[in-house]
Amino acid sequence: MVLTFKQKFNKKYGFDKDQSHSIEEISKITGYTLKGLKDIFSKGEGAYFNNPQSVRKGVGQQQWAQARVYASVSAGSKSAKIDVNELKARKGYHIMSDGTIIKGDSHS
Repeated sequence: MVLTFKQKFNKKYGFDKDQSHSIEEISKITGYTLKGLKDIFSKGEGAYFNNPQSVRKGVGQQQWAQARVYASVSAGSKSAKIDVNELKARKGYHIMSDGTIIKGDSHS
């Protein structure tokens, strides 16, 4: 059986296979910033309408967007490659306007 990205996430972090997590929880568990994950969620919401042929029947906009978050935090996934800029910023780091990543906040 092929696992969904949510199931892969849960297996990696030791949760029950079908347990759901909020974006805030995923941020705390993975170390990715809440802002970056929210940006990915928003991209997923937009993709739901902009690319309807790729959406499975019965899947709602919020489900599609949350699935993109799970896929993005899964190393090697297509979404992780597409959402690399949103994922670059981890807690304790800041992406400068030129794309460089520094430790600490933007005012240090």
